[in-house]
Amino acid sequence: MTNVDFSKLIKTLVKPLVKEPSAITVTERDSNRYHEYVLDVAPSDVGRVIGRQGHVASALRTVVEGARDKRINDKKIRLIINDHRH
Repeated sequence: MTNVDFSKLIKTLVKPLVKEPSAITVTERDSNRYHEYVLDVAPSDVGRVIGRQGHVASALRTVVEGARDKRINDKKIRLIINDHRH
């Protein structure tokens, strides 16, 4: 299995959901337990990415975590959606 570019995967999944695809940015950071990817979109598109009751965000997280090769990497993938409220 080849290495997955998670930033590119996240952008590819999110692009059809938003009205301003040029505002999508994905920032990578590592912690002790996770490879974290912080997703930033335009403030008007945050609701589209999160979805009703978080269903879209949950589906995105499931797909991204499923793309991880569990045999090679012991860290989990964590997708954080910046909702611009904090």
